Formats: sequence, C-alpha cells, structure tokens
Amino acid sequence: MAGQLVQVATNTVTSATASVTLVGINSDDVYQLVLNNVAPASDNYYLRLKFTESGTANSTSNYDYSQVYMQTGGSYLDLAGTNSAGVNITNHTNGTGTSETTNGIFPIYNANSSSKYTFMTTESSNVDSGNDNYGSQGGIVFTVASAVDGVYLYYTTGNIASGTFTLYKVV
Repeated sequence: MAGQLVQVATNTVTSATASVTLVGINSDDVYQLVLNNVAPASDNYYLRLKFTESGTANSTSNYDYSQVYMQTGGSYLDLAGTNSAGVNITNHTNGTGTSETTNGIFPIYNANSSSKYTFMTTESSNVDSGNDNYGSQGGIVFTVASAVDGVYLYYTTGNIASGTFTLYKVV
C-alpha cells in the first residue's frame, strides 16, 4: 500500500469514555485506522469495532471475520465467525495493569462504495492481562453494500481509559 497518509480524524483519550467514533471516510481511497496504547478502564475486556454509517454505529448482525492470534505465553488461536453484531479486534483480555495495551494498523477498503462490501485487514501487537505479548492477523467484512463513513470502537464491558485513535486516508 504505497502512498502518503493524510490524517482524517483523531481522538486521544485521557479519561474514561464509553466509546470512540472516528468519521471522515468520504472517497473511494483506502483508509487506515491506527491504534496506539489503547487500554480499558476495567480488567479483562475485549476491544470491539463496528463501522459507522452517517456517523452512527451499524449494530446489525452483518460482520464476518477470520483472525489468528499468536502469543508468547501459549499456542496460537484461530477465530472465525459470521453474522456478528460487531467484531473483537483483540481476543485476549486487556486490563488496567502496567502496559496492558492494544496497538494496531487496520487498512479499510471499499468503505465509500454503496455497491460493495467494506472490508478491513487487521494487524496488531498487544500486551494482555497475563503480561504476554500477542499479535493478530486477519480480516473483517461488513456484509452490507452501503457507504461507510467511519469506525466505532468500544470495550465489551466498561470504558476506554486511554489511547490514541487515528483515521487516515491513503493517497
């Protein structure tokens, strides 16, 4: 994916908030979500993602995914599913301990097209509640042919305590 990154939206969380929404997808370009040191306010929860349409998270059961998680403290884990109402972009729990964070790069394709499915590849490096480092690779497909304008991120339970969430356009 050659090109330059143009920042579209960013949100740096410094106090607990329930979710982060980044909007600004408005062209057929590839976009990229970047997460830096994202941590929950409570222990043992998963970071999740939904796409937004007109700035509102789409909570329908139209998310398919396939991901592999490789960890330093154990074996790898393959996960896949269809017709989910949102997708975990971490599968090991993060918590409030030192350095329990999520970092990742997530390219987004076909988002502005109302005639194609939106899909995202996932690549992250994380520290979980057992102090193990784990990485993930995979993909997410939003199986609705509609124009997506952003992303909505939240934890399965509790708030986001900190982190920087940035959406870029690749030009």
